[in-house]
Amino acid sequence: MAQVISLANQKGGVGKTTSSVNLASALAELGRKVLLIDMDPQGNASSGLGIKRHDQQDKNVYNLLIGEQNINDVIFETEHENLKIIPANPDLVGAEIELIDLPNREYRIKEALEDLEENFNYIFIDCPPSLGLLTINALSASNSFIVPLQCEYFALEGLSQLLNTAGLLKKKLNTNLKIAGIVLTMFDKRNNLSHQVVDEIQSHFEDKVFKTIIPRNVRLSEAPSYGQSIMAYDPRSIGARKYIDFARELDAKVFPLAGKKKRTQAEA
Repeated sequence: MAQVISLANQKGGVGKTTSSVNLASALAELGRKVLLIDMDPQGNASSGLGIKRHDQQDKNVYNLLIGEQNINDVIFETEHENLKIIPANPDLVGAEIELIDLPNREYRIKEALEDLEENFNYIFIDCPPSLGLLTINALSASNSFIVPLQCEYFALEGLSQLLNTAGLLKKKLNTNLKIAGIVLTMFDKRNNLSHQVVDEIQSHFEDKVFKTIIPRNVRLSEAPSYGQSIMAYDPRSIGARKYIDFARELDAKVFPLAGKKKRTQAEA
């Protein structure tokens, strides 16, 4: 069965979509079968993997949510052999309103995924920077969630609200939901403040923080403009190496025995 994992943070600009795209592509490169669902109306995860808006037409997550399309009809291939994506476009903005009157509005994605979970090892959901109905749908469908957190002064801003929301969701909508961990992003080793933020987060959240820290990296910033993940754009860059490390760390946590076997095969 697939592990369904949302990447969520209502604060924008924290590296959430960058982490969604590159974690998914790194796991695909390691041989895992991965589906990425773009739940952000900006559609940056979609364009970051080369899916253009005119290619989608009426085949995207919006049409899935409102029941106009079957899930198998909205899945697109990417240039990574083991990675597929359900794209998003600006129509998704209206879904928050349209979902209000639909039955089981908090479970639209969960219900859609029921027929797919045996086809993938991981299903990642890139959430919008808000705690609205789209994010609630994603978290209701998830086994766990990852919080990307930038190594900057306001890093903790909004984190407590997200964790409180997740706690309420766990009680009322998804009793299995848990936090997979916090991944620190945009780390600048030349900046003392980055080091201070890392120390503070690690001391406060301890084992909930992933050991892999994602640095600021020009190649990571450039890759989306070419419609590519960092694995395709520059697999030798420090950004690519760090996302491979992150993928291995997550894989070892989620599938400890199988993850060890996959890592051994990849390194052979």
